[in-house]
Amino acid sequence: MQEAVLVYDTQCPFCDQYCRLLRLRDSVGEIRLVDARQASDIMEEITRAGLDIDQGMVLKLDDRLYYGDDAIHALALMSSRSGMFNRLNYWIFRSPRRARWLYPVLRYCRNRLLRLMGRTKVNNLARPDNTHF
Repeated sequence: MQEAVLVYDTQCPFCDQYCRLLRLRDSVGEIRLVDARQASDIMEEITRAGLDIDQGMVLKLDDRLYYGDDAIHALALMSSRSGMFNRLNYWIFRSPRRARWLYPVLRYCRNRLLRLMGRTKVNNLARPDNTHF
């Protein structure tokens, strides 16, 4: 079994629900869900890699980081096909092209929702004037 870590913004209701509905344990084993807003070794690694967590979730399998559309594509391939959500997720995101096309749409919806909720960005790359959606 691979070590699997999924890093995302738990303050986003869409992201949180998506990550909790995925059924990965059968194919991957334990998956550790990490809140991107909390300081951690994995967030330091993501920041060193120059990945903006406000623009995409990160899946770490062993020593490889999958970011954004690559992460959602990998998750779809690894998730079980049990349950309507997981079957639909697999059908939509099993195609890298579809994941690459749809991920920005999902990110846009996420950013709009977080803006309406008054949330701030994680801003793990510490970019100036990048604190609000």
